[in-house]
Amino acid sequence: MRIVVTRRVPEAAMVVLREAGEVWVNDEDRPLTPEELREAVRGADAVVSMLHDRIDGAVADAAGPRLKVVANVAVGYDNVDVPALAARGVTVTNTPGVLTDATADLAFGLLLAVTRRIGEGERLLRARRPWSFHLGFMLGSGLQGKTLGIVGLGQIGQAMARRARAFGMHIVYSGRSRAKPEVASELQADYLPFVDLLSGADVVSLHCPLTPETRHLIDAEALGAMKHSAFLINTTRGPVVDEAALADALLRREIAGAGLDVFEKEPEVEPRLLEMDNVVVTPHLGSATVETRTEMALLAARNVEAVLSGEAAINEVRPAGGGS
Repeated sequence: MRIVVTRRVPEAAMVVLREAGEVWVNDEDRPLTPEELREAVRGADAVVSMLHDRIDGAVADAAGPRLKVVANVAVGYDNVDVPALAARGVTVTNTPGVLTDATADLAFGLLLAVTRRIGEGERLLRARRPWSFHLGFMLGSGLQGKTLGIVGLGQIGQAMARRARAFGMHIVYSGRSRAKPEVASELQADYLPFVDLLSGADVVSLHCPLTPETRHLIDAEALGAMKHSAFLINTTRGPVVDEAALADALLRREIAGAGLDVFEKEPEVEPRLLEMDNVVVTPHLGSATVETRTEMALLAARNVEAVLSGEAAINEVRPAGGGS
């Protein structure tokens, strides 16, 4: 069995993969180009892909008829053309569950950083600019009693809500479906139509999958519906937000600030956002803990191991629907 790994993964996952077959790894510290990817997968039985790899029918055809499984090391799988692979008999898997808490931690960290101006304060000190304490100095926005609007109350959205509840926030949510009654009861979360969530929330946090319907879900119209004092948090997928529209809205002070871990054209970022003190940015660190990234890679490797041994995948992605 030939297994292609498009970017280095933790050694624990490599041990599992080596037991399943002969492993080729891209050892360069960059994504493969589309041409390099198609060349690398030739003759592969399995591909372990990353969110920056576009895995489509052309890649599957380049791999050839031996390809049995593509294990995407991410929860979302908008980078994989699942119907095209399913039509060729290729199983697609993802890594749900193991990154829930890490991503929610990062999302809430962005919320705290932007509302309490943590990044701005740190930059002031590192620049060695003069300052002195007074009652009006660098005032931020408190969270107690404020409303957090969660778009997509899946596992990560629920984990975000639990953190917010601990800070005394009220939870509202919107999405394709309503939460189970026991989940809504635990979180004391109220369902609202999307437009009502935008107009009522003090913080809007995005946890929905990237699908054709959610691409640019947060556009100029949506930003215009938010409170002038509201903040936007995005840790899901960059294209859910129209970055140019967000920059315009921030410059016009239509909203108060934003915390962003993902970007529309990663690794590029809308340049105007990088110049704004009321924007906190991190380079796609949602799952970036040693423990979480190791578990993600291990889960992907175990999916490969299962499929290549003729067993059912642990986390199979079906052609209908999208990632989260």
